[in-house]
Amino acid sequence: MSAVALFPAIDLRDGHCVRLLRGDYGQETVYGDDPVSQALAFQAAGAPWVHVVDLDAARSGDPVNRPFVAAIAAALDIPVQAGGGIRSIDAAAELFAAGVRRVVLGTAAVERPGLVGEVASLGAVAVGLDVRGREVAVHGWTESSGLLLGPALRQFEGLGAEALVVTQIEQDGTLEGPDIGMYREALEATGLDVVASGGVGTPGHLDDLAALDVDGRRLAGVIVGRALYEGNVDVADAIGRLSGRGGTP
Repeated sequence: MSAVALFPAIDLRDGHCVRLLRGDYGQETVYGDDPVSQALAFQAAGAPWVHVVDLDAARSGDPVNRPFVAAIAAALDIPVQAGGGIRSIDAAAELFAAGVRRVVLGTAAVERPGLVGEVASLGAVAVGLDVRGREVAVHGWTESSGLLLGPALRQFEGLGAEALVVTQIEQDGTLEGPDIGMYREALEATGLDVVASGGVGTPGHLDDLAALDVDGRRLAGVIVGRALYEGNVDVADAIGRLSGRGGTP
Protein backbone atom coordinates (compact mmCIF):
# COMPACT_ATOMS: atom_id res chain seq x y z
CA MET A 1 0.00 0.00 0.00
CA SER A 2 1.54 3.31 -1.09
CA ALA A 3 2.05 5.99 1.53
CA VAL A 4 -0.17 9.05 1.75
CA ALA A 5 2.20 12.00 2.18
CA LEU A 6 1.94 14.27 5.20
CA PHE A 7 2.06 18.01 4.46
CA PRO A 8 2.50 19.98 7.71
CA ALA A 9 1.06 23.44 7.12
CA ILE A 10 2.53 26.86 7.78
CA ASP A 11 -0.03 29.62 7.16
CA LEU A 12 1.50 33.09 7.16
CA ARG A 13 0.00 36.44 8.16
CA ASP A 14 2.35 39.37 8.74
CA GLY A 15 5.22 36.91 9.07
CA HIS A 16 3.53 34.91 11.83
CA CYS A 17 2.49 31.26 11.82
CA VAL A 18 -1.28 31.29 12.23
CA ARG A 19 -4.40 29.22 11.73
CA LEU A 20 -7.83 30.49 10.78
CA LEU A 21 -11.14 28.96 11.81
CA ARG A 22 -13.25 28.05 8.77
CA GLY A 23 -11.29 30.55 6.69
CA ASP A 24 -12.41 33.49 8.82
CA TYR A 25 -9.64 36.10 9.00
CA GLY A 26 -11.31 37.47 12.11
CA GLN A 27 -10.83 34.15 13.92
CA GLU A 28 -7.08 33.78 13.88
CA THR A 29 -4.81 31.95 16.30
CA VAL A 30 -1.11 32.88 16.26
CA TYR A 31 1.27 29.98 16.93
CA GLY A 32 4.65 31.62 16.45
CA ASP A 33 6.70 34.38 14.87
CA ASP A 34 9.52 32.28 13.36
CA PRO A 35 8.20 30.33 10.38
CA VAL A 36 11.65 29.13 9.35
CA SER A 37 12.24 27.50 12.74
CA GLN A 38 8.79 25.91 12.54
CA ALA A 39 9.55 24.52 9.09
CA LEU A 40 12.89 23.14 10.29
CA ALA A 41 11.12 21.48 13.22
CA PHE A 42 8.70 19.76 10.84
CA GLN A 43 11.65 18.59 8.74
CA ALA A 44 13.52 17.30 11.79
CA ALA A 45 10.43 15.32 12.81
CA GLY A 46 10.51 13.48 9.47
CA ALA A 47 7.95 15.38 7.38
CA PRO A 48 8.39 14.67 3.65
CA TRP A 49 6.98 18.07 2.60
CA VAL A 50 6.06 21.43 4.08
CA HIS A 51 2.98 23.27 2.82
CA VAL A 52 3.15 27.08 3.06
CA VAL A 53 0.31 29.54 2.41
CA ASP A 54 0.58 33.34 2.24
CA LEU A 55 -2.83 34.25 3.67
CA ASP A 56 -2.30 37.97 3.15
CA ALA A 57 -1.63 37.43 -0.54
CA ALA A 58 -4.54 34.99 -0.86
CA ARG A 59 -6.93 37.74 0.16
CA SER A 60 -5.31 40.84 -1.34
CA GLY A 61 -2.92 39.57 -3.98
CA ASP A 62 -0.07 41.46 -2.29
CA PRO A 63 2.73 38.91 -1.57
CA VAL A 64 3.85 40.47 1.69
CA ASN A 65 5.03 37.13 3.08
CA ARG A 66 7.06 36.07 0.03
CA PRO A 67 10.40 36.71 1.78
CA PHE A 68 9.35 34.27 4.50
CA VAL A 69 8.29 31.68 1.92
CA ALA A 70 11.66 32.06 0.20
CA ALA A 71 13.51 31.76 3.51
CA ILE A 72 11.66 28.54 4.33
CA ALA A 73 12.47 27.04 0.93
CA ALA A 74 16.13 28.02 1.29
CA ALA A 75 16.42 26.51 4.77
CA LEU A 76 14.89 23.10 4.06
CA ASP A 77 16.23 19.96 2.41
CA ILE A 78 12.68 18.66 1.84
CA PRO A 79 10.35 20.05 -0.84
CA VAL A 80 8.12 23.02 -0.20
CA GLN A 81 4.64 23.43 -1.66
CA ALA A 82 3.53 27.06 -1.59
CA GLY A 83 0.31 28.88 -2.41
CA GLY A 84 -1.63 32.02 -1.66
CA GLY A 85 -2.08 34.89 -4.07
CA ILE A 86 -0.11 33.42 -6.98
CA ARG A 87 -2.00 35.10 -9.80
CA SER A 88 0.56 35.46 -12.58
CA ILE A 89 3.31 33.49 -14.26
CA ASP A 90 5.83 36.02 -12.92
CA ALA A 91 4.72 35.37 -9.33
CA ALA A 92 5.08 31.63 -9.85
CA ALA A 93 8.49 32.10 -11.46
CA GLU A 94 9.70 34.04 -8.41
CA LEU A 95 8.68 31.19 -6.13
CA PHE A 96 10.35 28.56 -8.30
CA ALA A 97 13.50 30.69 -8.37
CA ALA A 98 13.36 30.85 -4.57
CA GLY A 99 13.42 27.06 -4.36
CA VAL A 100 9.73 26.21 -4.02
CA ARG A 101 9.17 22.72 -5.44
CA ARG A 102 5.46 23.05 -6.30
CA VAL A 103 3.22 26.10 -6.50
CA VAL A 104 -0.49 26.00 -5.75
CA LEU A 105 -2.73 28.11 -7.97
CA GLY A 106 -6.12 28.88 -6.49
CA THR A 107 -8.16 31.92 -7.48
CA ALA A 108 -6.09 32.54 -10.61
CA ALA A 109 -6.62 28.98 -11.86
CA VAL A 110 -10.36 29.13 -11.28
CA GLU A 111 -10.65 32.46 -13.06
CA ARG A 112 -8.13 31.66 -15.82
CA PRO A 113 -7.57 27.92 -16.21
CA GLY A 114 -5.06 28.46 -19.02
CA LEU A 115 -2.61 29.85 -16.47
CA VAL A 116 -2.10 26.33 -15.15
CA GLY A 117 -0.39 25.21 -18.34
CA GLU A 118 1.69 28.37 -18.52
CA VAL A 119 3.02 27.87 -15.00
CA ALA A 120 3.47 24.13 -15.56
CA SER A 121 5.98 25.01 -18.29
CA LEU A 122 8.19 26.40 -15.50
CA GLY A 123 7.68 23.81 -12.76
CA ALA A 124 5.30 21.62 -10.82
CA VAL A 125 1.78 22.96 -10.27
CA ALA A 126 -1.12 22.00 -8.03
CA VAL A 127 -4.55 23.58 -8.27
CA GLY A 128 -6.09 24.58 -4.97
CA LEU A 129 -9.85 24.19 -4.77
CA ASP A 130 -11.21 25.72 -1.58
CA VAL A 131 -14.76 24.47 -1.14
CA ARG A 132 -17.59 25.67 1.07
CA GLY A 133 -20.08 22.83 1.02
CA ARG A 134 -19.51 21.87 -2.61
CA GLU A 135 -19.01 25.35 -4.10
CA VAL A 136 -15.52 26.62 -4.88
CA ALA A 137 -14.56 29.86 -3.12
CA VAL A 138 -11.96 32.39 -4.29
CA HIS A 139 -9.99 35.42 -3.09
CA GLY A 140 -8.87 33.96 0.21
CA TRP A 141 -12.18 32.12 0.71
CA THR A 142 -14.05 35.42 0.85
CA GLU A 143 -16.08 35.09 -2.37
CA SER A 144 -18.04 32.34 -4.09
CA SER A 145 -17.05 31.43 -7.63
CA GLY A 146 -20.33 29.83 -8.67
CA LEU A 147 -18.34 26.73 -9.71
CA LEU A 148 -19.19 23.39 -8.10
CA LEU A 149 -16.51 20.94 -7.03
CA GLY A 150 -17.30 18.13 -9.49
CA PRO A 151 -17.07 20.27 -12.66
CA ALA A 152 -14.03 22.04 -11.23
CA LEU A 153 -12.19 18.78 -10.70
CA ARG A 154 -12.89 17.64 -14.24
CA GLN A 155 -12.02 21.06 -15.67
CA PHE A 156 -8.40 20.82 -14.60
CA GLU A 157 -7.60 17.41 -16.03
CA GLY A 158 -5.19 17.66 -18.92
CA LEU A 159 -4.16 21.26 -18.24
CA GLY A 160 -0.78 20.48 -16.72
CA ALA A 161 -1.47 20.25 -12.99
CA GLU A 162 0.04 17.27 -11.19
CA ALA A 163 -2.24 17.49 -8.16
CA LEU A 164 -5.41 19.05 -6.74
CA VAL A 165 -5.40 20.42 -3.20
CA VAL A 166 -9.00 20.24 -2.00
CA THR A 167 -9.92 22.10 1.20
CA GLN A 168 -13.27 21.89 2.95
CA ILE A 169 -13.61 25.39 4.41
CA GLU A 170 -16.43 24.40 6.77
CA GLN A 171 -14.10 21.90 8.48
CA ASP A 172 -10.84 23.81 8.25
CA GLY A 173 -9.36 24.65 11.64
CA THR A 174 -12.19 22.98 13.56
CA LEU A 175 -10.36 19.76 14.52
CA GLU A 176 -13.74 18.06 14.07
CA GLY A 177 -12.76 15.67 11.29
CA PRO A 178 -12.34 15.80 7.52
CA ASP A 179 -15.13 15.66 4.95
CA ILE A 180 -14.52 12.05 3.93
CA GLY A 181 -17.47 12.06 1.55
CA MET A 182 -16.04 15.01 -0.37
CA TYR A 183 -12.67 13.34 -0.80
CA ARG A 184 -14.35 10.17 -2.00
CA GLU A 185 -16.22 12.27 -4.58
CA ALA A 186 -12.94 13.89 -5.61
CA LEU A 187 -11.19 10.57 -6.15
CA GLU A 188 -14.17 9.40 -8.19
CA ALA A 189 -14.22 12.56 -10.33
CA THR A 190 -10.57 12.98 -11.31
CA GLY A 191 -7.53 10.93 -12.19
CA LEU A 192 -5.20 13.59 -10.80
CA ASP A 193 -3.57 13.22 -7.42
CA VAL A 194 -5.80 14.57 -4.64
CA VAL A 195 -4.37 16.20 -1.50
CA ALA A 196 -6.90 16.59 1.33
CA SER A 197 -7.02 19.60 3.63
CA GLY A 198 -9.29 20.64 6.46
CA GLY A 199 -10.57 19.19 9.70
CA VAL A 200 -7.93 16.74 10.92
CA GLY A 201 -8.00 16.86 14.70
CA THR A 202 -7.06 13.38 15.94
CA PRO A 203 -4.88 10.43 14.90
CA GLY A 204 -8.07 8.57 14.08
CA HIS A 205 -8.94 11.15 11.45
CA LEU A 206 -5.65 10.34 9.75
CA ASP A 207 -6.54 6.64 9.84
CA ASP A 208 -9.84 7.46 8.12
CA LEU A 209 -8.10 9.38 5.36
CA ALA A 210 -5.42 6.72 4.93
CA ALA A 211 -8.12 4.05 4.54
CA LEU A 212 -10.03 5.92 1.85
CA ASP A 213 -9.92 3.87 -1.35
CA VAL A 214 -11.83 4.38 -4.60
CA ASP A 215 -11.18 1.59 -7.11
CA GLY A 216 -7.61 1.26 -5.88
CA ARG A 217 -6.94 5.01 -5.81
CA ARG A 218 -6.01 6.68 -2.56
CA LEU A 219 -5.26 10.22 -1.50
CA ALA A 220 -1.83 11.48 -2.49
CA GLY A 221 -1.44 13.58 0.62
CA VAL A 222 -3.02 15.17 3.68
CA ILE A 223 -2.39 18.72 4.90
CA VAL A 224 -2.44 19.07 8.69
CA GLY A 225 -2.19 22.35 10.54
CA ARG A 226 -3.91 23.18 13.82
CA ALA A 227 -3.80 19.58 15.09
CA LEU A 228 0.01 19.67 14.95
CA TYR A 229 0.28 23.06 16.65
CA GLU A 230 -2.15 22.06 19.39
CA GLY A 231 -0.31 18.79 20.03
CA ASN A 232 -3.28 16.62 19.07
CA VAL A 233 -1.26 14.96 16.33
CA ASP A 234 2.45 14.10 16.28
CA VAL A 235 4.38 14.31 13.00
CA ALA A 236 6.08 10.91 13.33
CA ASP A 237 2.84 9.21 14.37
CA ALA A 238 0.98 10.87 11.48
CA ILE A 239 3.57 9.66 8.97
CA GLY A 240 3.23 6.12 10.28
CA ARG A 241 -0.54 6.17 10.08
CA LEU A 242 -0.60 7.61 6.57
CA SER A 243 2.02 5.15 5.36
CA GLY A 244 -0.05 2.18 6.50
CA ARG A 245 2.49 1.22 9.18
CA GLY A 246 0.22 2.37 12.00
CA GLY A 247 0.84 4.89 14.72
CA THR A 248 3.88 5.07 16.96
CA PRO A 249 3.57 3.17 20.24
